[in-house]
Amino acid sequence: MKTVIVGIGGMTNSGKTTLTQGLQPLLPHCSVIAQDDFFKPVSEVAVDENGFRQYDVIDALDMEAMMKRVYSWVQDPEGFQTSVQDHAIAILCDDQDGADDVHVLIVEGFLLYNYKPLEEVFNRRYFLTVPYEECKRRRSTRIYEPPDPPGYFDGHVWPMYLQNRSEMQEVAKNIVYLDGTKAEEDILSQVYNDIKRELEKLMGSQIIT
Repeated sequence: MKTVIVGIGGMTNSGKTTLTQGLQPLLPHCSVIAQDDFFKPVSEVAVDENGFRQYDVIDALDMEAMMKRVYSWVQDPEGFQTSVQDHAIAILCDDQDGADDVHVLIVEGFLLYNYKPLEEVFNRRYFLTVPYEECKRRRSTRIYEPPDPPGYFDGHVWPMYLQNRSEMQEVAKNIVYLDGTKAEEDILSQVYNDIKRELEKLMGSQIIT
């Protein structure tokens, strides 16, 4: 069995989930783990001196539980809950014996590369960015639970993004940065073709499209 783990990272509202949802049906035996599913209960998330809950820090996430989920896929991709599209399998199986034994995991989240045990598992690393004004605009259109209090973006979200990105760049290598303001289909095409080349190297021959 051959496996590939792809990280789809990025700042808040940069298009991570949209890209992940576009990739999943195109890739063979593709499972997704979303970092947002591992936030700790609100009572366990710290509050700063301004009354802002500190959701944009690694301590707000149960990373041990997330790693257990990742390792469960590594140990048994076939037994992991998957979403498989027949046409994606056909792309890999047209003229390759055993190509149906390829499994892909996409891990999506905003702090993928700041946590060393997780950062080390990736075969490919992507990070979506958008400018401050566009990020703030997109964030204002989203409904969160609990909702963002007044001043939360400028008082917590953006400063923590800058800090987390700086720390990430010290820890992680080989990150492909993506412009989140580009058309969704262009970003999807770029990343899919890149992953396809990774799969071709893994299989030792060309994937038919």
